[in-house]
Amino acid sequence: MLHAPANAHIYFALHPDHHPGVIATTSGPTADAARSHLHDLGWRSTSPTTMVLARIDRDEPHYADTAAEQLRNYGFTVDITPGLQDEIDTEWEWSNYPFPWCTTEEVREVSAEAQRIHDDIAEGRLVVHLHADDGQNTVAVASYTTGVRRHVHLHGENHVRQITSTFESETEAIAEFQRLYSVAVRPGPRH
Repeated sequence: MLHAPANAHIYFALHPDHHPGVIATTSGPTADAARSHLHDLGWRSTSPTTMVLARIDRDEPHYADTAAEQLRNYGFTVDITPGLQDEIDTEWEWSNYPFPWCTTEEVREVSAEAQRIHDDIAEGRLVVHLHADDGQNTVAVASYTTGVRRHVHLHGENHVRQITSTFESETEAIAEFQRLYSVAVRPGPRH
């Protein structure tokens, strides 16, 4: 869906110090609207005109390309540096990915959910009570401070973290977690 020109310019480039992070620089009368769209897509402000995208799955070029396409559809002018465009055009290799049967899109779905969980923890919407090592992975029990899924068990870390169980009460979630992992249980998140 195309909209009238939005009178803002967004310039995407690779982050100079944190590869493959991406920086978006905005300018123009409707730059606030462009930054609002970027924020909704997971970008964080670093200054009044600059935003950064850093993901736990290191697939920032793909998500920058998606953001650029959406912004163009809203009528914004978007430029991408040649270096970032090269990264976008190079398909990401998911080496050592624990789900080798998944297609690239399925891997990105798992990663997107893991990113949401990561962001919920980072923003304080999901509080981790206890964690443990199950012999191969980190597991945890946590509670959402808002929303429908109130109390959950988590499995894995970073771009493969998943919600494995949901519970009606914090007490039930913690009791089941302690039953499953007993002596391996440690307080709080893993550092």
